[in-house]
Amino acid sequence: MDASIRWGILGTGYVSDRFAGELREVDGAALVAVASRSGDRARNFAERHGAQRAHKGYEALAADGGIDAVYIGTPHSLHREHTVICLRAGKHVLCEKPLAINAAQAEEMAGTARETGLLLMEAMWTRFLPALGEVRRLVAEGEIGEVRRIESDFGFRAEPDGAPRLFDPALGGGALLDLGVYGISLAHLLLGRPDHVGGTARIGTTGVDEDSYVVLGYKNGAEAIARASIAAASPCEAVVIGTLGRIRMHAPWYGAERITVSRARRADETIDLPLRGSGFAHEIEAFMECIRDGRQETDAMPLGDSLAVMRTMDEARRLWDLRYPME
Repeated sequence: MDASIRWGILGTGYVSDRFAGELREVDGAALVAVASRSGDRARNFAERHGAQRAHKGYEALAADGGIDAVYIGTPHSLHREHTVICLRAGKHVLCEKPLAINAAQAEEMAGTARETGLLLMEAMWTRFLPALGEVRRLVAEGEIGEVRRIESDFGFRAEPDGAPRLFDPALGGGALLDLGVYGISLAHLLLGRPDHVGGTARIGTTGVDEDSYVVLGYKNGAEAIARASIAAASPCEAVVIGTLGRIRMHAPWYGAERITVSRARRADETIDLPLRGSGFAHEIEAFMECIRDGRQETDAMPLGDSLAVMRTMDEARRLWDLRYPME
């Protein structure tokens, strides 16, 4: 087996906890160090997941010479700062979605990756799942004809007391960046960059979008709709509709393990495509393969797509007159 990739995890919240648990199950991955603003949290996290070192402060982890790659699981508002610090310290970076607060930040991060010759990838785990791989294959081979419409939704009920980050504009809270990004990324993957961005949002009392509805239009007449909500639970399904059939990604579609293909005059075909573990293993393996091959991008989640998705979300927020304090 190739030499292990030595990992550091920056941030000790919920998503980092899930990532660390999955990292232990991936061959050739070794969790070496973790960092938090709190030394106690870093030590507790390290003990729970078997990391060798716990750092108080993010700069200390970036400077750790014993790691090759860093997973960034801090709030959206800190992604640019932490990514740039790690890249300039010689670390490959897997940054949790969305890549940044806005396209300008994301472009700075991408520029730093190019300057340093290191790998930067957005941790859009959905793009690496077997189910979405099968959807891409079916679409590419014309099994449902030309794609004309994509519909996706992702919603749950959150409360400010229970999930304060989601309601804090200073942390990039709201439905769009946390949830809507999945559906917008799916549209970019299957239809490309849109020619028109529309939609509406309901801005809550704290100043974030609690409900968002983004419509992407294309010159060939195709469209994509991405609904997101932190105010109400939704079916969390997605459907790709073509001229000859459709593909349903079963709930939760962003972590789908089953799809159903419907075609005219044929029985529906349901395909089970189970995840490995909780699903993060697929993106971790793809990321490490890029490092070992000396590549700066993955085919499934190239930086160009991440930048394009950020521009689309910027345009949606412009329509809603929604700005974050740091902008």
